[in-house]
Amino acid sequence: MSEDFRGEYYQKVDSKARVSIPAAFRRVLDAGDPPSSEFPRTRIVMVYGGKARQFVECYTVDEADMLAARVRRLPTGSKQRMILERDLITRSLTVEIDENGRIVLPQKVRDKIEFADGDETAFAGTLDRFQIWKRDTYDAISGSLDAEDDELPEGMDILSLLGGADPGV
Repeated sequence: MSEDFRGEYYQKVDSKARVSIPAAFRRVLDAGDPPSSEFPRTRIVMVYGGKARQFVECYTVDEADMLAARVRRLPTGSKQRMILERDLITRSLTVEIDENGRIVLPQKVRDKIEFADGDETAFAGTLDRFQIWKRDTYDAISGSLDAEDDELPEGMDILSLLGGADPGV
């Protein structure tokens, strides 16, 4: 996929638990789930598994299928596969985006991020997926990360953290 999920957006949730997907994210989601006669609307795969996570991770259908293929390659019955199946496959939902670019936050998603009526969401792009947080939680964690010492010597370029990673260009 040529586009990634980038940026952070704050979105209000209405009284019916509907929230607008940021337009930039919708373009990536559309590319990762082209319309078909079976599924005329773009879908999003929301993963709410993972005990320590305070957010829901969201994938295009194509990315979720690639992730599932990686899980399938693990030995059946192995501890790793059982954990991944539980937290990435079983504890996930596929939701359609409506004609206005919104989704209804399912109850399991609202429970995961400890969402209450009147709360706002934060959408955080992380390249091949994005996260949905309760805004207050996101701001608190994001702010504490900003306050941490990144352990880079003064004047060192952040790109040096990529090390020998292949630029793939």
